[in-house]
Amino acid sequence: MTETHPWRRYVALGDSFTEGIGDPEPGSPGGHRGWADRVAEVLSASVDDFAYANLAVRGKLLQQIVDEQLEPAIALKPDLITLSAGGNDVIRPRTDPDVIASRLDGAVERLAATGATVVLFTGVDTGFSPVLNRLRGKVAIYNENIRKVAQRHDALVADQWALTEIQDPRMWNVDRLHLAPLGHHTVARMVLATLGVENDLQPMRPEPLPPRTWRQARSEDLVWAREYFVPWVIRRIRRVSSGDHVLPKRPEAAPYASGPRGPAL
Repeated sequence: MTETHPWRRYVALGDSFTEGIGDPEPGSPGGHRGWADRVAEVLSASVDDFAYANLAVRGKLLQQIVDEQLEPAIALKPDLITLSAGGNDVIRPRTDPDVIASRLDGAVERLAATGATVVLFTGVDTGFSPVLNRLRGKVAIYNENIRKVAQRHDALVADQWALTEIQDPRMWNVDRLHLAPLGHHTVARMVLATLGVENDLQPMRPEPLPPRTWRQARSEDLVWAREYFVPWVIRRIRRVSSGDHVLPKRPEAAPYASGPRGPAL
């Protein structure tokens, strides 16, 4: 086997983005695949003793990720760590991206001290989104802070802001908050490029859904508002999270194995 990268033990930290919500795969742990599983699949293909853990849980705020995931991650002795955190904080009203970033800095300092390669994520440019476009400036400020944190601790940056392909509506789940399988596939390609790992993942495969008519799009708007947006607002008011009582899908570092898959999307 020809080894194409130096990593043997990968641990992913974060929220729903890293858990893989929006990329259902019933045979996989937790019932979701996601970009991190896709990255682990590629990394495991050229290393005999590769192990992977995913501690991410949907709905988690940055401080919850720090409190609940950092020490278990460090205990697994990874040499590669991905951390995507703070997005759920940024979208909340009256939160300060500078304060959020200061918490991130402390977390990254602890992770970097292990000697592992650490990968951070900027947020998506939300200018295209009718749901989140008003947060564009706030996301941009947080992104600049993420880049400063990465520079300070010699971390890599997986730059979603520059990933213009992700702004295609077909990349997104029907809830408009999480990536669809095609979006997770696209992010996986970007992460592997950030790591400098050659791979066979091809653009736009899995194939995108066919274009929608205007009438279909408007009908989906109504369904989305009723089934996703209103419940999301209610959870914010009640201060509950979709991740309450949810456990990490891959809590131990183990050889990567995916479940049975359905047809490619």
